[in-house]
Amino acid sequence: MTVHFLRATVPVLAGETVNPVGYIQIIQTPGEKTRLTSLAYDLSGTTDLGDIEQLSLYACQKDGRIKTSDLLAFSDISSPTGSFRLNIPLEADTSYYGLAVRLKKETSLQHRVLVNCPEITLNGKTYPVQGSFKEGLRTGIALRKHRQDGVHTSRIPGLITSKEGTLLAIYDARWESGRDLQGDIDIALNRSEDGGQTWQPMQRILDQHEWGGLPEKYNGVSDACILLDEHTGDLYVAGLWMHGVLDRNTGKWVEGLTQDSTRWIHQWQAKGSQPGLGVKETSQFLITKSTDDGKTWSEPVNITAATKRPEWWLFAPAPGHGITLKDGTLVFPTQGRDENGLPFSNITYSQDGGKTWTTSNPAYSNTTECMAVQLENGDIMLNMRDNRNRGVVSPNGRRICTTSDLGKTWKEHPTSHAVLTEPTCMASIHKHHYTKDGQPKSVLVFMNPNSYNERNRLTVKFSFDDGQTWPEKYWILLDEWGGAGYSCITSIDEQTLGVVYEGSGANLIFQQIDVKDICR
Repeated sequence: MTVHFLRATVPVLAGETVNPVGYIQIIQTPGEKTRLTSLAYDLSGTTDLGDIEQLSLYACQKDGRIKTSDLLAFSDISSPTGSFRLNIPLEADTSYYGLAVRLKKETSLQHRVLVNCPEITLNGKTYPVQGSFKEGLRTGIALRKHRQDGVHTSRIPGLITSKEGTLLAIYDARWESGRDLQGDIDIALNRSEDGGQTWQPMQRILDQHEWGGLPEKYNGVSDACILLDEHTGDLYVAGLWMHGVLDRNTGKWVEGLTQDSTRWIHQWQAKGSQPGLGVKETSQFLITKSTDDGKTWSEPVNITAATKRPEWWLFAPAPGHGITLKDGTLVFPTQGRDENGLPFSNITYSQDGGKTWTTSNPAYSNTTECMAVQLENGDIMLNMRDNRNRGVVSPNGRRICTTSDLGKTWKEHPTSHAVLTEPTCMASIHKHHYTKDGQPKSVLVFMNPNSYNERNRLTVKFSFDDGQTWPEKYWILLDEWGGAGYSCITSIDEQTLGVVYEGSGANLIFQQIDVKDICR
């Protein structure tokens, strides 16, 4: 008989009922008739025991995922140690039982939850459990859940901190299904004025409604990017609008669509978006603006004709957040399909406070979603999703290019396609500023699924040398099980990062990361 205590690294979400915090594997001799009669627990490493309203025991899968329909025992928590009295027959040679906690809604996002299982009793005999953990799991918030506010699925996050210190999280509000464009999709926003501990109600900020005689399901807006003008405090959100659908074979706009129509196409599929500038030829690039800290937003401005090259099949924002350069230039990461329909990544910038926008040359081909940072020498680094990585173990790595002339010319970075493993998925990069020994410093922060084939192991990495190296000792695994895998990072203050991502416990999860030990 051997007994192990195991744990998946996943966020423990405030206010949620079932948060996996560890599981027991019991391996018995084949043919034995054994009963689990007691299980001890120890929560003494938890930051604040008062955060935990209830500890429960469930049957679980072999990776620790809880079978929520198979509750075996639960207890309110008033002491850090205790035990469940049980009477459970072990019918398999290997059995798995998971512990889960219910956290109070007001649990601090700086707290940790640590649960261990020191021993169990089988047929009246006590067995020590092999394995224990010293560091607790990080807390978080389910920022967006399935069906919240009537939205089927919330996807594609962006996150930024305003000049007033407000956090603004944007995302696709996909009303009818989790599918990409075309569909009834709006760009929505939640604001937080307390560092992400609580969030205000959802706002719809890019919604094309029933436009051009077509229902909302044929006027979707998706893939938003948010940008702060660090000098004025103005906020911009860019999104991609698709009007109707194009025939996948001919690229011609389909006439006669109604609410009951089932025709569908994606802007990245076949001929789903085409050369030209009009709404019946190509998907449209929209920008909305806020001058009051994100409380209200302007009617969208369509910049397609001013930025898209007519021969390109598609020109679109890249999701996440944009940046303000040291000289005040505003930069959106962007993406598209060239004159042959092949994808590329680039940037779009404004040097007059958002009045006009200019599109750069492509940085690289067969790349898509990207994000930008400004390096210490003033160059822009573009970190890109690379289609060459799909299912490939080696070479595998994000495509990285830099420019010193706002994208007129690009050169490949030494780390390009060599580090920062990906399963071909959006990733986020952010420059965090802090002070050390009285001197201003910065660090690049990167987040993505740290896997070449699955969108799992969502991991934050740090580089102190402008992206030359990403030392493994600084990696922080946030969600081992993962989800759709998109993310975005912001600086809440010098000591704290905020991250929003598509994880295992909700459509969108928000967590704080204390970086004072990393940036010391």
